[in-house]
Amino acid sequence: MTVFGADLMARLDAFAGFTEEPGLLTRLFLTTQHRAAADWLMELMGKAGMNARLDPAGTVVGRYEGTVPGAPALLIGSHIDTVRNAGRYDGNLGVLAAIAAVAELDRRGERLPFAIEVLGFGDEEGVRFPVTLTGSRAVAGRFDRAALETRDRDGVRMADALRAFGGDPEAIATAARKPGEALAFLEVHIEQGPVLEAEGLPVGIVTAINGATRFAVRLRGMAGHAGTVPMALRRDALAAAAEMTLAAERVAAASDAGAPDAGLVATVGRIEAKPGAVNVIPGEVVFTLDVRAPEDAVRRDACAAILADFEGIAARRGVELAVETTHDAAAAPCSPGIRRQIEAAVIRAGVRPLSLPSGAGHDAMAFAGVLPMGMLFVRCAGGISHNPAESITAEDADLSVQILLDIIRHFEHETPTP
Repeated sequence: MTVFGADLMARLDAFAGFTEEPGLLTRLFLTTQHRAAADWLMELMGKAGMNARLDPAGTVVGRYEGTVPGAPALLIGSHIDTVRNAGRYDGNLGVLAAIAAVAELDRRGERLPFAIEVLGFGDEEGVRFPVTLTGSRAVAGRFDRAALETRDRDGVRMADALRAFGGDPEAIATAARKPGEALAFLEVHIEQGPVLEAEGLPVGIVTAINGATRFAVRLRGMAGHAGTVPMALRRDALAAAAEMTLAAERVAAASDAGAPDAGLVATVGRIEAKPGAVNVIPGEVVFTLDVRAPEDAVRRDACAAILADFEGIAARRGVELAVETTHDAAAAPCSPGIRRQIEAAVIRAGVRPLSLPSGAGHDAMAFAGVLPMGMLFVRCAGGISHNPAESITAEDADLSVQILLDIIRHFEHETPTP
């Protein structure tokens, strides 16, 4: 028997009905389906005792006042936009779990020394426009107005889409919380990975959101006839790329073996060989490299080690190497004080506490260095996400609300460096 799980799962199912593709869940930022979902969410927030509104950046905001009206707020939320053909728990769980927690406080008539604001952000996924974290960056005071000029694949400007949605591009700066208005940011989110399931645990405490560096790597060797060029005389760009892929894997695996909590991962996700004929030695290869870790020093050292290996392989195989950095984002460490509070609530729930990094990005990233922030991960079946097969249990959903309620009731504001 669960207290909150059945209702929460039913609401998540209902929320998945706001989609632009029948039979699939696709809810992109600032679409009519996003607006319908926002309206439904505001109605639900009202029933939970909150005053609900839409902020200028399209974020749904529900406020539950504390014992003193106008008190600083504990911010809790996640995103309500999705990827195409998405699962129904990514992002949505965090928003609806927060509403369930506030509804329980309201049902019991509980008021706290602080307010609670539940936030349903848009544009965490970055699918419609070539930007991400629009809603959370606006609340954190980190919104880049240049994003308003970006266009979707149909040529629609974000500024125009936001205005049609009911937002206000000219007033986005007012969405930012002023000093003293917010205490911290909490996010409940499915893990999107297999660690909790492998550990037999329903929840985990996030240590940091990984920083990421991405490279575009180009190799130039010499194309030649597959039947006439002896192996010892080849300058095979694809063979070099294959060895480099294994070198990246070796560096990341060695770090993980030496320190299992290092969280370092390296991935070659795309590779293209030219000329691409069955009987021609590949003379040119382009591939990508993605390196992530929860600590920037670990990630930087790994990148340096991998690229040094690449240079050695290229020299030995007689191929030219060119590397371009295409993305570099710092890690977002969760606040030690918030982590301790989440861990204490997990222990009080009778669950063995497990700390783990997040390899995926989240809205909580926008608040790193602005507010104390932390995340509670919830187990998902097989670690599958961004996929209709995404799955959680009612029991785990229930526990996430129970723990969130406990965190809220025991919350202590801290003022050290986030």
